[in-house]
Amino acid sequence: MHIASHSQEETHNLAAALGPLLCPDDVILLTGDLGAGKTQFTQGLAVGLDISEVPTSPTFNIMVGYEGRLPLFHFDLYRLDDPLQLEDIGFYETLESGGVCVIEWGDKFPDDMPDEYLEVQISVQSDGLRAWEVRGVGSRGQELLEAWGQELANGVCGSAEAGVAAFPAMPDPESFDTLGTSEER
Repeated sequence: MHIASHSQEETHNLAAALGPLLCPDDVILLTGDLGAGKTQFTQGLAVGLDISEVPTSPTFNIMVGYEGRLPLFHFDLYRLDDPLQLEDIGFYETLESGGVCVIEWGDKFPDDMPDEYLEVQISVQSDGLRAWEVRGVGSRGQELLEAWGQELANGVCGSAEAGVAAFPAMPDPESFDTLGTSEER
């Protein structure tokens, strides 16, 4: 599934639509360059999980937890260099602790990721548009992909005026009318 986000608000709305679909031990892998919008995505997801605290980037903490309908564990593996460090931070135990895990930079350790997850790869286009490529890995990842796609197709995250766009295939990014800002989305 391909999704385009023109603004922080759209990113929040799109991610918030995923929150109600999540179950204990679901995992979302976020990939993309620095400033692509991974933390913005997590902030929107937190809204969808009824979390009142606004998540911040856990770059220096490695993992930060939040309480809501389900616990949210937000990992940022950017500063880790060795898969053995995942054991040191309780990564594997947290994956099975009954919460939702959002993992930034999990692509650094592909062999250590769970068998089932939803991956959201975010790329920044030259005009500031955020293009997301979403794929489901394993049966639960596929279920989430299909359910989220259906939610977006039903327009649950905003009106046409809000500019929320979900696409079965990514259109040419040049065809979008963007807000023209360089804010993280």
